[in-house]
Amino acid sequence: MRVDAVFYASPDIARDLKAEGDQALHQLVNVATLPGIVEPAVALPDIHWGYGFPIGGVAAFDPRRGGVVSPGGVGFDINCGVRLLCSDLTREELEPRKEALADALFRLVPAGVGSERRELRLTAADWPRLLTRGAGWAVEQGLGDPGDLECIESGGALPGADPDRVSPRALERGGSQLGTLGSGNHFLEVQYVEHVYDPEAAEAFGLFPGQVTVLIHTGSRGLGHQVCQDFVDRMLAAARRHGIELPDRQLAAAPIESPEGQGYLGAMAAAANFAFANRQVITAYAREAFTRAGFGPGSTRLRVLYDLAHNNAEWEEHGGRRVLVHRKGATRAFGPGHPDVPARYRAVGQPVLVPGDMGRYSYVLAGTEGAMAETFGSSCHGAGRRLSRSQAKKVARQRDPVGELARRGILVRAATRATVDEEIPEAYKDVADVVEAVEGAGLGRRVARLRPLIVVKG
Repeated sequence: MRVDAVFYASPDIARDLKAEGDQALHQLVNVATLPGIVEPAVALPDIHWGYGFPIGGVAAFDPRRGGVVSPGGVGFDINCGVRLLCSDLTREELEPRKEALADALFRLVPAGVGSERRELRLTAADWPRLLTRGAGWAVEQGLGDPGDLECIESGGALPGADPDRVSPRALERGGSQLGTLGSGNHFLEVQYVEHVYDPEAAEAFGLFPGQVTVLIHTGSRGLGHQVCQDFVDRMLAAARRHGIELPDRQLAAAPIESPEGQGYLGAMAAAANFAFANRQVITAYAREAFTRAGFGPGSTRLRVLYDLAHNNAEWEEHGGRRVLVHRKGATRAFGPGHPDVPARYRAVGQPVLVPGDMGRYSYVLAGTEGAMAETFGSSCHGAGRRLSRSQAKKVARQRDPVGELARRGILVRAATRATVDEEIPEAYKDVADVVEAVEGAGLGRRVARLRPLIVVKG
């Protein structure tokens, strides 16, 4: 190990890690062996085993010290992320049209394995601008407002994107998937603000008790997956050529300033921008769904509170030096006063969106100075799985998960029963435990808790 490895966990989370044979912690130790890593290698309380890096892992690399970039530190779903939209509706105003809204959202936002949006076809001329402008491209097509971009991480477009580094196969896979959720743990949820913990921050974020919100969780779909796949083998060859010893071949890496490193960063940024555009397009169709369900446009403008990434590598300044921060299943949590926090939130810190499972709750946090000092301005990204997908299916086999949730007032619309079974609430840690550990460590501050009303899944 070149640096210390640090992880944050409550006693219960630590016991879960132990029960899994500490696999995720072994991965964190492996990350700490990579060249040019800056002290420390970090894992957050939603840590669990992943490809190469543990999910919940954060690592910064200094190019002046031979720092590397690793696709395993970003993941296959590049810029998987979350966007929170806020309405002026209350839960009581929503209830009479809840069924109609659930049906409209399921019709207008394609979900499931290989889901496509056939009416939005991209031409060869669209791709360069889409992959460099990200969410801005979608707004230019009339799918949103310029004001939406003010509250998206990096303005909705990572700099340095190089569309020429994205393979024809990646473009082919992503071409019909813009504006779709996909499958697995991706979702669209209509929620309401159940509890406010920090009135000052909630007011700055525009949240109030009983308010209806929409949480969108998806990423770069097949395009991002293919970008990662395209570069893993190249990175393995580059590691051998540059004499980089890898304790795990899934940590395939190349020096940041090498041709392979620069090629990956250009393609990764392009895939991240596809994901930002994807969530922007879904936002436009979510707004249309509210209108079709009979809500007036004045009460359902669905303002973008914030949109942030979970799986990216980004250039940032920490400790007075410019470093490349990998976040794999982790999110930025910049504290008050940081220039990259939108001006309207700067006094209280960046919004941090932490989704839970579809049966319990999600949280809105605010970034803190503690996160800036200890975790490169990072916090958790969700609950973290407790059961594998196959284990969850076994648990759900003799049950009716959709009916159970309906009896609790949560409407589920899903492409297949299998997806619902894989995503039953008990497949995940209780996100409240994760958030408590984050707040206890000073890496985030609770602002509000959101409860689900409608869930759209693949």
